[in-house]
Amino acid sequence: MGPALEGISYTVPCIVPCIRPLYSERENWKPNGFGYQLFGCEVGIRFPVVKLLDYANQTESLLEDPNPFALVTAAHLFTRRTKGDPEQRYAAKWRLAKLLYERNWDKQRIIDLFGVIDWLMQLPTDLEQRLLHEVYTLERKVIMPYVTSAERCGVEKGRQEGRQEGEAALLKRQLARRFGALPDAVQVRLTTADVDQLEEWAIKVLDAESLDEVFDQRPQ
Repeated sequence: MGPALEGISYTVPCIVPCIRPLYSERENWKPNGFGYQLFGCEVGIRFPVVKLLDYANQTESLLEDPNPFALVTAAHLFTRRTKGDPEQRYAAKWRLAKLLYERNWDKQRIIDLFGVIDWLMQLPTDLEQRLLHEVYTLERKVIMPYVTSAERCGVEKGRQEGRQEGEAALLKRQLARRFGALPDAVQVRLTTADVDQLEEWAIKVLDAESLDEVFDQRPQ
C-alpha cells in the first residue's frame, strides 16, 4: 500500500521483469512496449526485446552455449534456414538431437527440448522414420555402457517395448492419413507386431496404393 494522498490510499504495483523473444521475419520490427490511452489517461509497459533473427550468423556459438534456450534458438534458425530443403533440415535436426545427449542432461530435460525441436523442425515421413532410428541407436550407445548385465537386460526389454509402442503409433497415424480409418484387424496387427515388422511395413507405406499392399494381403 502506498502513502496516503489527500486521503486516498493506493497500491504500488509489483513489477515483474519480462523479456520478449520475437520470431517475426520482419528484420526491422522490434516493438518494445505496449500501452493505451483513454480520456487523457495513459497506461503502458516497456520491455527489452530479443529478436531471434539477430542471431542468424551466430549459430555455431549458440550450439556451443550450455544454455538450453540457446539450443532452441538454434533450432528456430535452422528451421528458417532449411525451409523447402528436407535433407538439410534432417541433417540439422539430427545434429541438435545428438547435442541433447552429449550435454548429459537429465532425461526429462532431453524429452522436453526434443519435443520443442520436433515441433519446429517437422520432416517428411521417411526422413522422420530415419531420424527416429538414429535416435534409438544413439540412446543405446549412450545408456548401455553405464549399466550392469542384469540391468541391461531389463533396460533393453523396456526400451524395445517403448520403441514398439512408439513405432506402432507412428505407423498407425501414417496409415490413417493415407488410407483413412483403419479396420480393427489392422490395429491389432500393429499392436502385436515386433519392431522389425513395423519398420518393414513403414517402408511399404511409401509406395503402397492400399492397405492390402502394405500388409501383403493381395487377393489371390
